[in-house]
Amino acid sequence: MQITASTLALTVEDVTTSAAFLRQHFGYTEEMSADGFVSLKHDGGVNVVYLRRGIEVLPESYRHDTAAGVILAFVVDDLAGEEKRLRGEGVEITMPLREEPWGEKLFQVTDPNGVAIELVEWAEQ
Repeated sequence: MQITASTLALTVEDVTTSAAFLRQHFGYTEEMSADGFVSLKHDGGVNVVYLRRGIEVLPESYRHDTAAGVILAFVVDDLAGEEKRLRGEGVEITMPLREEPWGEKLFQVTDPNGVAIELVEWAEQ
């Protein structure tokens, strides 16, 4: 199998606000949208699709669930610089910068629909 792209689909209440958050703060661009659907692209990472909770394209068994418990993680080169930039843009840091024993440095923000977005930098081994 040759995978040519990867997309993560997240179910949220308001696709417009989550999409705007990724465009404004993380450099995503909108590829397409319709009622209850927004597809976003980023050249350096995974594409993201937001689906409105309840939309019929979702299987009925979880059509009304949201993206609770999901973390959208981005690996970056300058974690401290990204934290400073996001704070300067008024984004609340919901998990402060920390370093894990296995060499991962990270912090988290949360989008307007409660989706956790984690920025990660790996310590040199």
